[in-house]
Amino acid sequence: MKRWGSAAGRRGSAAAWCRGLYVAGFAEGTVAHVVDLARGGLDAYENFPYAPVRALFLALVVLDPLVVLLLLRAPVAGVAAGALVMALDLAANLTANAGDLAAAPLRTLPGMAPLLLFGAFVLATAWPLTRALGRRAPALQEGGADAIK
Repeated sequence: MKRWGSAAGRRGSAAAWCRGLYVAGFAEGTVAHVVDLARGGLDAYENFPYAPVRALFLALVVLDPLVVLLLLRAPVAGVAAGALVMALDLAANLTANAGDLAAAPLRTLPGMAPLLLFGAFVLATAWPLTRALGRRAPALQEGGADAIK
């Protein structure tokens, strides 16, 4: 099995693929929250019982694209920010949907599955990805954006 950082400079490395999945996932999250906001305005999440949960869901319109930007420009910071945002998003979704999960898990879980799977992926890979990207940091600092190619 290939180590995370063993092919750090080559295209197709595990770290590059993982980072790409992070970017795709947080970009999709951005689109989902923008669509929710476009449809429902600032009251898009009024059905959720807790104000902090509603505030976080609104904030994800800014936080998700910020994670994408960090992943592209400052990958180590982007992974850390992504793990934090994902932990908050998972906690908020599980809190907001706790009643539905308890009452009808077979009806609720399929809709939450993509979020839960992506969240588990981000939280499980954040540490190894940070370590792999951290090993490349000096090369990135010396070569700038061209060192990534």
